[in-house]
Amino acid sequence: MKVKLILPALAEAESPFWRPIKYSLFPPLGLATLAAYLAPDDDVDLQDQHVEPINLNDYPDLVIIQVYITNAYRSYKLAGYYRQRGAYVILGGLHVTSLPEEAMLHADSVFLGPGEETFPEFLVDFKKRQPKKVYHSPNRSLSQIPPIRRDLIKRDRYLVPNSIVVSRGCPHHCDFCYKDAFFDGGKTFYTQRVDDALAEIDRLPGKHLYFLDDHLLGNIRFARQLFDEMKGMNRVFQAAATVDSILRGNLIEKAAEAGLRSLFVGFETFSPDNLKQSNKKQNLAKDYSEATRRLHSLGIMINGSFVFGLDDDKQDVFKRTVDWGVQNSITTATYHILTPYPGTALYKKLEREKRLLTNNWDLYDTRHVVYQTKNMSADDLKTGYDWAYNEFYTWANIVRASAQHDSYKHKLKHLFYAGGWKKFEPLWNFLIKTKNLNNMLPLLESILSKVNAKETQSISNTTDDLLLLNDLTARITSPDS
Repeated sequence: MKVKLILPALAEAESPFWRPIKYSLFPPLGLATLAAYLAPDDDVDLQDQHVEPINLNDYPDLVIIQVYITNAYRSYKLAGYYRQRGAYVILGGLHVTSLPEEAMLHADSVFLGPGEETFPEFLVDFKKRQPKKVYHSPNRSLSQIPPIRRDLIKRDRYLVPNSIVVSRGCPHHCDFCYKDAFFDGGKTFYTQRVDDALAEIDRLPGKHLYFLDDHLLGNIRFARQLFDEMKGMNRVFQAAATVDSILRGNLIEKAAEAGLRSLFVGFETFSPDNLKQSNKKQNLAKDYSEATRRLHSLGIMINGSFVFGLDDDKQDVFKRTVDWGVQNSITTATYHILTPYPGTALYKKLEREKRLLTNNWDLYDTRHVVYQTKNMSADDLKTGYDWAYNEFYTWANIVRASAQHDSYKHKLKHLFYAGGWKKFEPLWNFLIKTKNLNNMLPLLESILSKVNAKETQSISNTTDDLLLLNDLTARITSPDS
């Protein structure tokens, strides 16, 4: 059987603000996971439109398309194209689960929720020529999933090919979270067995790992066992967790001992009223600054996530948020305009209040205002969002935030990471076009390595690398190049 798995590009790929490097970070693990259930003699092709053009000159028997909200229209067009060519087309993913009736118009079968249980069931039905229109998984487990088909991943197209997921979902239920609807109707948070997670880590070459789990510290027992076993593996890794999990117990110290060097943290808002309205109870009465101090004391860099446009936000929210991030040495910041994804409690609330302005899914990218705001206009919200991104990543603020660290070496790490991520766009684009992106991994590992007295030379080498990057960028952008 000839099988094609596709991750269509998001609508943002056609925007003048598109950053190719942002979507050349991680391969489509979800599709590679499903591919593991296919027969050994199946002819399997996995294509990610963010890093390569989709080959349309083929005739697969089965096409599987992963649908996000801002690639929905492109996904439906691809589905129609392959159905006309005689392929059986499956649609699944976050958007399909949120709006199954919409997706059903464009597919032979739709998958609601995670597919580790339902995809093997579908394959049995498909071979019997009795596939169902809808597959939904109420019983969820990661105990017997086969190894991910990493042979299908084109490693040279990604900066972080060693991405990994060892859990599904999140123990919290924020009203604006897109993924909460995805796990509705079954377990909303569950993990692999520790031994299985370690076996998957062992399959990955090099030192660097990126855990794409929504909350790696969400199951304390699992995370503690995982970190204990990872301590001798000589890995450096990045992950995501909550403010509450950083402040509670000693789990974050265990993560640092195991190799955690960078953490995505959902601060989202400083307003208690906004937190209550969003059902983000885990952040209530938590000391954000204490959380950053604790992470910095362990040598962990921070990617802070913030949402603008919640009902308690006023015009001063942008400057206050940027100033706090700089003063507290947040290494990188991810800002979002509040977006009411279909299927979420926020969407239902704004729909009841008749505050939704459009159902054009291409605009639901956290960069456009798609609902009626309070306390500021939609134009003010968009302008403030754009200003916050530009202001936080000025060289002056990058240097100022770096200087807040106690350790000279931590100052350098902050400067290299934040500057490298935002200030070398032409070089990133050059590396992507020449398929050399994966060659940057040694530099990333060097920046993320633990800094202590014995590693002065490592930082010195990284300084030389950054100077080289600066020189290369200047040459690439030169009119004579």
